[in-house]
Amino acid sequence: MPIFNPWDIVKVPFPYTNRPVQQRRPALVVSTGEHLLWVLMITSAENRGWPGDVDVDNLMSAGLPSASVVRTAKIATIEARSAEPLGNLSSAVARSEVARHLRMALAVILAEPLS
Repeated sequence: MPIFNPWDIVKVPFPYTNRPVQQRRPALVVSTGEHLLWVLMITSAENRGWPGDVDVDNLMSAGLPSASVVRTAKIATIEARSAEPLGNLSSAVARSEVARHLRMALAVILAEPLS
């Protein structure tokens, strides 16, 4: 099984929220565990933008065929064994933007009292 690191771009079976299907699509690794990856969805830049989208600005390094964005609002936990390596998010600016959006989302969650 390949070893993955944060900022790697992989192809994984990403679940849909509105139907019981999965599609293999690119995703950005943001955290790794022994057997699990936390990944953010990567989608075409041609799709309607969402708040928190971050441009992938080096497609060759990322291993992506066309203009794409990291959709920081879509996170999933995936078994590492089902991931295929594609490339990595090499831009320090893009990494910083992704991290900023994740910190903002987690700050909201962590500010909520646990019930």
